[in-house]
Amino acid sequence: MRPAQGATGGAVGAAGGSRLGWLDALRGFAALMVAFHHFELVDLLPSPIGGAIWWHFDFGLYGVMLFFVVSGYIIPASLERRGDVRAFWIGRIFRIYPALIVGIAVSIMILPEGDGAVAVFRTGHDLISVVANGTMLQDFLGVVNGLAVTWTLCYEMVFYFVVTALFTMNWHRRSGPIAVGLAAVALLFGTSIATMQLTGNIGQVRNLVAAAVLVMVMGLACVLSGNAVLTRTGALLLAGLGLVLVINNSRAPAFETWMIFATMFAGTVVHRAEHGQTERIQAWFCLGFVIVAGAAVGWIYNRNGMESNTWTAGWIAWTASYLGAWLTFGVGMALRKRRFPKVLTWLGAISFSVYLLHNPILHTLRPLVGVPPLPTTGPGKLLWTAEFLLVTVLASYLLYRLVEIPFQNLGRRVTKAVEARWPAQPLDPDAGSKPTGRGGTADPVEPAARVPAPAAREPEAEPSAPGGAGVRA
Repeated sequence: MRPAQGATGGAVGAAGGSRLGWLDALRGFAALMVAFHHFELVDLLPSPIGGAIWWHFDFGLYGVMLFFVVSGYIIPASLERRGDVRAFWIGRIFRIYPALIVGIAVSIMILPEGDGAVAVFRTGHDLISVVANGTMLQDFLGVVNGLAVTWTLCYEMVFYFVVTALFTMNWHRRSGPIAVGLAAVALLFGTSIATMQLTGNIGQVRNLVAAAVLVMVMGLACVLSGNAVLTRTGALLLAGLGLVLVINNSRAPAFETWMIFATMFAGTVVHRAEHGQTERIQAWFCLGFVIVAGAAVGWIYNRNGMESNTWTAGWIAWTASYLGAWLTFGVGMALRKRRFPKVLTWLGAISFSVYLLHNPILHTLRPLVGVPPLPTTGPGKLLWTAEFLLVTVLASYLLYRLVEIPFQNLGRRVTKAVEARWPAQPLDPDAGSKPTGRGGTADPVEPAARVPAPAAREPEAEPSAPGGAGVRA
């Protein structure tokens, strides 16, 4: 999830009663669902109940898809509100990488060698692993994820690439047709698996990683240059890199891969309809098709469950979880003007840290408390659940407070310094479109960092998801 967000004005933007409180609440809830998925909460229930839930609903898929909808809703809006591609990418880098690096470092320190929850420096090919995970494209490069959950960040990164390219070409308002087209691809090519078409052995993996790094460095250098022509060139390079890797080297069935991107762009459609950037009737048709396609691909391509290389127990679990994510987003949006419980908005603030740390913490605590086995009934079950949640939340808050907030603030200072020294050229008179209506943006991977700030200041909007949190190992 993955997982899937602002500082100076964050206290205003993320408060339970603010216009962005509902997004924080959704992120916090999604983070809990993913944590419970890895915690295998259903296994702690009496077997008939736990088994029935497992076959009919997947908490991990549900949480991840909810993260992706939120990312789609807010990330393009964040870029368009700024109208500055360079500032957007500086914000992304300082928002995601520091927490990710520290999260991996902490995981390496607390987990024994051989534990699958962390793989950086444990694959036998350390340099390739570090470099590939540094691109946040490792899942499309044939390289094991540094943290098992960070596969979702790869989808987020490709989404950033494509959204940036669309913005620089002034095509960013075409979210509806893009979402419909991606959902159609998922329906038509759902069983194809492109895994390892570009990679097959360590030599090929090394070559692909090197090529991807060169293209990505060139693309980001152009995007960060502030020159209009170079910015557009770099954005197209990045989008091309992402699409080539997804098409040729995804390790997931096509219906999963393309429905993830369709879902994110469908989230963008919701934002555009809400702010008068597209007609409501068009938005409803686009959303209806994407949601129906997301439910249908489960029945069409996932009837064998785990045998089809996917993450759910079968098509019922896939479809129910996917529809559940959209239903939850819809309920949150309907209640967006209401005050949400502070515990949920606070959990949304630390959701990216929860996303990074919950699985390593789970793997660390299990042997310490003698799990498994665990009694299926009695106080032992409740005690174990409470311990897991308490340690995860405390550790995530520390990562958020000591790493996320300081580096988000540093990113803002860097942005101001760079802009003062090398002002960015406008891309196009119409490219940096300003959102209409009630506007306001947040961050998809993490919520707005809450630090003291003047109450009247507009909340910053920068990013799992990642947004999002991760499920599939």
